[in-house]
Amino acid sequence: MRKIQNDELGRLTVDDFKTAEKRPLVLILDDVRSLNNIGSTFRTADAFRCESIYLCGITATPPHREIHKTALGAEESVAWKYEKNVTDAIKKLKSDGYTIIAIEQAEGGIMLNEFQIDTTKKYALIFGHEIHGVSDAALELCDHAIEIPQSGTKHSINVSVCVGIVVWEFARK
Repeated sequence: MRKIQNDELGRLTVDDFKTAEKRPLVLILDDVRSLNNIGSTFRTADAFRCESIYLCGITATPPHREIHKTALGAEESVAWKYEKNVTDAIKKLKSDGYTIIAIEQAEGGIMLNEFQIDTTKKYALIFGHEIHGVSDAALELCDHAIEIPQSGTKHSINVSVCVGIVVWEFARK
């Protein structure tokens, strides 16, 4: 067995990525403070060819050296927008026909493995602040809340890991 070299992987160029068909999946970062989590979200969005990312509130924006460390250039390929108020981003996406889903432990929430993904719909997934989660204002506007099943002692999963798990689940279906 040998490791496959990067030039053998057949990946898209940044220009090709920008014009390629995207998965109808928008990621919303609601007051995410860690630059590493932001960069990692860009990299995951690139890997699964997500449509775009909305960076909201205190979430930092590219160009930024610390975001680039984990994004490794994905901040150049993935379309992104900054919106000061997460509720404005949600309202715009709702008006564009997206189903809005908070990734949060909430009353009436559905476990990720039980959520029925409709492949004919467009989805926007909201990931919240590392301590406080998705804001109450954002949660009020959501169509659903999804929770990742956990069985350890901690109450949550790191934001970037959470993004990877949820986006993978949407991509594989």
